[in-house]
Amino acid sequence: MEVLLLSELEIRELIGPVEALPAVRDAFVRLARGEAILPGVIHLDVPNSGAEVHVKGAHLQGSRFFTIKVASGSYANPERGLPVGSGIVLVFDATTGFPKAVLFDNGYLTDLRTGAAGALAADLLARPEVDRVGIIGVGTQARHQLGALLGVRKPERVIAFGRSEAKATRFAQDMEKLHGIQVLPAKTVEQAVRDSDVVITVTPSREPLVRAEWVSPGTHITAVGADGPDKQELDVGVLKNADKVVADRLDQCVLYGEIHHAIEAGVLRPGDVYAELGEIAAGLKRGRTSGQEITIADLTGVGVQDAAVAELVVDAALRRGAGKQFDV
Repeated sequence: MEVLLLSELEIRELIGPVEALPAVRDAFVRLARGEAILPGVIHLDVPNSGAEVHVKGAHLQGSRFFTIKVASGSYANPERGLPVGSGIVLVFDATTGFPKAVLFDNGYLTDLRTGAAGALAADLLARPEVDRVGIIGVGTQARHQLGALLGVRKPERVIAFGRSEAKATRFAQDMEKLHGIQVLPAKTVEQAVRDSDVVITVTPSREPLVRAEWVSPGTHITAVGADGPDKQELDVGVLKNADKVVADRLDQCVLYGEIHHAIEAGVLRPGDVYAELGEIAAGLKRGRTSGQEITIADLTGVGVQDAAVAELVVDAALRRGAGKQFDV
């Protein structure tokens, strides 16, 4: 039996944001139509080291594969001279159950598919014309979110806040050079949020950063960072005031994410969540219907996203003869 091995560099050459967005959109549509199978998410926190591990799997019906993704890392890694996140994706033959490929992506596919989900949320829920984007967080995923967003909206300027002024300045300089748009560092979270048409939060914060009084009518918020029950970026009042709260996967978001905190605070019930992202992508529910609506997408990360991008990678690698075949 042969198993395909692919390195991060090889994977980057096979797939980028342009390919990821339609694949992730299709995955959410199929999820909404009941054409996906997902096991429960496994979370493992290592208290002594601060390491975090998320395990997600999925099978998209009709696909030749099913996948298991392990995303791991630690926010203390930069002090060790290491990236924050890493990971690996295991791809199996859906007929035999045998392993088909091992994707040593070091977290790249997780970053890519998360950026694609953010772009999808903005495409479905933000106003068509976007002048200003506020980003809270200036790490790797913030870069992916901005790059993916620019595939669906063309803002005039971006305002980015980071806890480190030096990192925020470097982010602004790098993104302005890469994308050719004005990117400025913000001095406060409030400065990044106020008057922004789209706000993206992508931090590991465990306390609310965005306040309801800063959010203007017509704003769309994509909340990415709260992928665990203790993480929170939005004050619950932000969700209370929203016209439409959308979950990527409701049964996940009631356990962790921004919706989880709003439910715990008693300002939201599961039935108050307007839709899942896939329902809007599939046309089962409408997205934004007014220029004055405040919309929120709570993105906790769904296994169908990983399955979709992994299938793209394996198919492309087999067509191009990329990677190494390993006999087992």
